[in-house]
Amino acid sequence: MILDICLSPALYPFYKKENDTVIVVDIFRACTTICAAFANGASAIIPVADIEEAKQYKLRGYPVGAERNTRKCDFADFGNSPFDYTQEKVKGKEIVFTTTNGTNAIEQSRGCKTLLIGAFSNIDALAKKCIEIGGRIVVVCAGWNNRINMEDTLFGGAFAEKLFNENPLKLDSDAVKIALELWQSAKHNLLNYLKDSEHYQRLIDNKAEGDAPFCLQQNTVNLVPYYDKVNKKLKIY
Repeated sequence: MILDICLSPALYPFYKKENDTVIVVDIFRACTTICAAFANGASAIIPVADIEEAKQYKLRGYPVGAERNTRKCDFADFGNSPFDYTQEKVKGKEIVFTTTNGTNAIEQSRGCKTLLIGAFSNIDALAKKCIEIGGRIVVVCAGWNNRINMEDTLFGGAFAEKLFNENPLKLDSDAVKIALELWQSAKHNLLNYLKDSEHYQRLIDNKAEGDAPFCLQQNTVNLVPYYDKVNKKLKIY
């Protein structure tokens, strides 16, 4: 198995190779929220990068989750907090979803062979699925407006460590080594390590810092969302 980490969606064209499995990661908060919505019974999630497209879905009667710059959009049913997507609200429903960074990363990388959604909340299930798939795996960090961020990079290091413990692994670039070293520095108190990060401060500024501890918990769900290219929807295996 080969692992690489792309630290920003803007860099993905330089990492892209044929037959890759891509894992899109947005820890604060889109990918954690996607996993939470599926865990609470959502039947599918329709990721869209554009606000106007999300509004059109809303007019057609779809429940819509929409966030920009950490805040829920005024037309939306949900924001980007995993706590918004309760079983009572999402079970059996298809949810349209657009966020500042996560859905853009999905848009940028959905042409790959297989696209998976990763978070700390499903890290073991994700590792198991990637070992099953094999080949070359690329973690695409959603970052912040195409800039590198700490929390997604740290996930990349945690995931690399997880794969190292389970399977022979070849590293395909220095980015994996950078992420691994950062993870070794942070893993014993991840929340405290991230309290000086840009995105944690945004959560505080928007009264959403309560989401952070949940987003950093490992293995709160046992599922792996994937992108169905034919229907342009996220589903779960």
